[in-house]
Amino acid sequence: MEEKKKSEKSEDKPKVLVKTPYDFQRLKLEKLMKNPEKPVVIPDGSREKKAPHVPEFVRNVMGSSAGAGSGEFHVYRHLRRKEYARQKHIQEKSEKELLDEEFQRKIEEARQVFEDKTAKKRAKRLKKKQKMKNKPKKPKTGDEKKDNEADSGDDESKSEEENSDEDERNDNKQE
Repeated sequence: MEEKKKSEKSEDKPKVLVKTPYDFQRLKLEKLMKNPEKPVVIPDGSREKKAPHVPEFVRNVMGSSAGAGSGEFHVYRHLRRKEYARQKHIQEKSEKELLDEEFQRKIEEARQVFEDKTAKKRAKRLKKKQKMKNKPKKPKTGDEKKDNEADSGDDESKSEEENSDEDERNDNKQE
């Protein structure tokens, strides 16, 4: 029975040969999309390389001088290599700090420029708003006609058709 189950499973899944990178990527995406509820593990970016702790002061410094034993040269070479690695590490660290400071300075400048622009625009907006508040409100042109007609009594001189047309227009405006 187990053999039948295995053969059925293999029949359900046709084997696909990966011939191009496109096919490979497509297969990966299909596998991911089979179960969208499953969490996807995204690896972190490259981490900082941790240099081994190198002492600040190298003690027992030897030189390659005449008369030293044959084994002492290898010790000297090892200490010299450690010192060069320490100096290189210190130099790389200082360069990185300089780049970080420069980057932070640029970010701060960009933020300051952005804040200045927004403050200027905000002041302009508030000034315009204040100007609109202080400005006396003028009645609309349609309202002026109504007021003038009511005050002057010109309604009697107009024909009834003209008055009804004006009333219809005023009703349409109000709606």
